[in-house]
Amino acid sequence: MRPGRAALTLAPAVPTLKAMEINLPAAVQDKLTRLASKQGRDTEALALEAIERFVDYDEWFIREVEEGLASARRGELLTHEEVGTRLQKLIAEKQSRV
Repeated sequence: MRPGRAALTLAPAVPTLKAMEINLPAAVQDKLTRLASKQGRDTEALALEAIERFVDYDEWFIREVEEGLASARRGELLTHEEVGTRLQKLIAEKQSRV
């Protein structure tokens, strides 16, 4: 290798999931079939959408918790009174829309 050149390294292989079999309880299967039928959709497509929503929500939730913990570590906390004030403001905003 020539001086001043960085060596290239290969990234470690990341296993990818290409197929999965999930055994659903009969009650869940029935619900999935009913929902898919009412929506005129395939049960597999509906199941995939449900899993995507769950995974997206979990990623969002974990990110939000990590941000909250980082804020707390930095000492960025609200007092009890500040929380109460914010809640009252949110409640008033919601009630004014009704």
